[in-house]
Amino acid sequence: MYTTIVVGAHKSQTAQRAVAEAIELARALGAHVHLVSAYPKDSGPIDGKDTPGRADAERSMDALVLSTGAQRITTHALPGDPAKAILSVAKDVGADLIVVGNKGMKGKGRFLGSVPNDIAHEASCAVLIVSST
Repeated sequence: MYTTIVVGAHKSQTAQRAVAEAIELARALGAHVHLVSAYPKDSGPIDGKDTPGRADAERSMDALVLSTGAQRITTHALPGDPAKAILSVAKDVGADLIVVGNKGMKGKGRFLGSVPNDIAHEASCAVLIVSST
């Protein structure tokens, strides 16, 4: 069914829930998970090293991978817009599913937040929007 799952990894509660759902689904299906974390574009490398934003994103994803105990996970830290980063990785790895949290869904109209909304409209594969409420 699904063999390659891409999920946005961030420190927010909605992203944490989306990651948990993606990993649970991947375990059940034997799929590979690609965690994607976007970080702000800053002035560039400091002393020839990665930017602080990239280093923070990588540390967060590494901690997440260790906490899940999952084996088939690849991490991607990219600068810029989170939705664009997720869509870019999904295209690059040939994802057949993107998992995102419903951050920003509230009120009677239940409008999606900008990241899940952009992904739902632009993805070339299936999208699972996980409720964190």
